[in-house]
Amino acid sequence: MSLVIALLAGGAGRRIGGGKPHRLLGGTRLLDRALTTARAIAAPTILVVREPGQVDGFAGTVVLDAPGIAGPLAGLFSALAWAADSGADRVLTLPCDMPFLPADLYPRLESALTKEVGAVLAASGGRLHPVCALWRTTATPILAQRASEGRLSLHGLSEAVGRTVVDWPVDGGDPFININTAEDMAAAETTLRRQS
Repeated sequence: MSLVIALLAGGAGRRIGGGKPHRLLGGTRLLDRALTTARAIAAPTILVVREPGQVDGFAGTVVLDAPGIAGPLAGLFSALAWAADSGADRVLTLPCDMPFLPADLYPRLESALTKEVGAVLAASGGRLHPVCALWRTTATPILAQRASEGRLSLHGLSEAVGRTVVDWPVDGGDPFININTAEDMAAAETTLRRQS
C-alpha cells in the first residue's frame, strides 16, 4: 500500500477576494501551512487546482481539476487518477483553507481504513469534513459514474464507496475551521495568537 497527499486548492475563493492559497495567516501563506502539514506525513504530495495561475511559485507537482466536474469532486477525481497511475492505492485529501488541522489526522484516518472501507472522513463538532479524508483509489470509477449522472456530493460519494468517520474533539477549538471570508481570516489570526 502507498499514499499520495493531495492538497486541494482549486476553489475560486470569491468570498475572500480570490487567491485564497496565497492569503497570509501569521505572515505565512495558507498554501505553505498546508504544505507543512503534508511534509510532516512524509508522502508524495501533489497540488490540485482549477487552473495553473492559482499557484504561481509552487515548485512541486501540479494536477488540474478534471474538466466538466464541478466543485471539490473535480479535484478528488484528478488526485485519485494521478495516484493510481503512480501506483498508489490511497489519497489523503487536505484543503488549503484549513490551517489548524490536527497533527494526528493521517494516523487516525489510516487506522480506521479497514478492508471493507473505501473512505475515512474526519469529523468534528457533529460535522463531517469530506475534504479531509483518506480515499482508496478504487473509488475512481464510482466517482466517474456519479459525476456523469450529476451527483457531485463528496458526502454521497463517501457513502457509495463505504465510509467510516473519525471524530475529533472541539473542546479547545475546532481544528477543522476553514477560511472563506475576511472575518474567518481575522478569527484565525486570533486563534493563532492564542496558540503562540
